Amino acid sequence: MKRFLELYHRWLRVAVFALAVLSGAGIMVMIGVTCIDVLLRVFGRALVGALDIVMLASAVTIACALPYTTAVKGHVAIEYFFQKLGRRGRIIVDSAARTLAMTLFVLLSVQCIRYGNSVRASGEGSLTLQIPVFWVPYLIGLCCALTVLVILYNLTHPGREMIKP
Repeated sequence: MKRFLELYHRWLRVAVFALAVLSGAGIMVMIGVTCIDVLLRVFGRALVGALDIVMLASAVTIACALPYTTAVKGHVAIEYFFQKLGRRGRIIVDSAARTLAMTLFVLLSVQCIRYGNSVRASGEGSLTLQIPVFWVPYLIGLCCALTVLVILYNLTHPGREMIKP
């Protein structure tokens, strides 16, 4: 069982890092497309579909950064009220908050998959380039599901980050 958990934690770290790299690539795409579009506009041209590409890249960037940010505990925490509680109160509030967060992310993941199925069935695409966009809700659903696993890790390993920033 211990070997399985070590393998599972290693796989989870690799998945979180891979999504973080994809998030960084999304930022680079947004920077590149914006720079090229500005440069072309200087010469009286425009990059057709620049807005579509930037919108898709921003969705990828935000969704893929979520599991990593959760793994390094990079979210804003309200420590003032938390520190006013005793040790037992902190454990109860922290466990309840993490359980609620896991529930919400599971619901979000399921709804994103459902929405992705409806977008795929309708054949919807981006406004200018008509790039199929059904994969974006699927990716968001995957990232939310991984975030649930990261929160579960944080719940079972209190006081430790899953990944050191």
